[in-house]
Amino acid sequence: MSFVNGSEIFSAARKGHYAVGAFNTNNLEWTRAILKGAQEKNVPVLIQVSMGAAKYMGGYKLVRDLVASEMEAMNITVPVVMHLDHGNYEAAKECIEAGFSSVMFDGHDLPFEENLAKTKEIVELAHAKGISVEAEVGSIGGEEDGVVGAGELADVEEAKQIAALGVDYLACGIGNIHGQYPENWKGLNFDRLKELADAMPDMPLVLHGGSGIPQEQVVKAISMGVSKLNINTECQIAFAEATRKYIEEGKDQQGKGYDPRKLLAPGTQAITDTVEEIIDWIGTPEAK
Repeated sequence: MSFVNGSEIFSAARKGHYAVGAFNTNNLEWTRAILKGAQEKNVPVLIQVSMGAAKYMGGYKLVRDLVASEMEAMNITVPVVMHLDHGNYEAAKECIEAGFSSVMFDGHDLPFEENLAKTKEIVELAHAKGISVEAEVGSIGGEEDGVVGAGELADVEEAKQIAALGVDYLACGIGNIHGQYPENWKGLNFDRLKELADAMPDMPLVLHGGSGIPQEQVVKAISMGVSKLNINTECQIAFAEATRKYIEEGKDQQGKGYDPRKLLAPGTQAITDTVEEIIDWIGTPEAK
């Protein structure tokens, strides 16, 4: 089964008041774990890679080919979107050429007019090849692979201008941050989310930094227009905890427990469990 773009999947999510999970891959185990979870739940899924993770894994073409090969090997039948997460201008163009089915151009750190102009160009290049596009307005707080955001609230008028370029889904800052949330975090700004959703009633909105936001806040955000939920940190934590437990229990010293296929198995299963748990409560319907 080949990749699909995200346009119809996330438009349907916006209309249906549910979300589709967007899970970051970091290596082969992550890829297999995410695909397994989506297949077992029989739901569409978006697998995304950051610029840093792609560099670690060997480049965008390798990532694209790895995911495609695993889909074939695992007999994956659910729709899979192959997406670039937080890509700059050059990365977005490279992924368009590499065969991704969706790209994010993150121009939040540019002057707004430059963000507007470059988003317009990426939309034109991507749509010419049937590739969906995510853009960002208003910085997402925290840091992800060197992309730092101060947690601004998205400007509604700027968001409308970006949306008018024909982007397929839009990431808007509403108080969310990347990584683990501090104790003094004030929560999502639902007033701004309502303003954005009302101003763009058909636009699927994206919640970055989904890991660590209280579930009730995410569910409320989904009911208000968030259609794409980004998850990375929760899977990383689950993987680390399961791997640590395996080693602390001395299982790596039992027989051939040091074999990486055995050593990484508990963490990989923990990712799948996390993926399935999140799919259950964000409401993604089964694939037809």
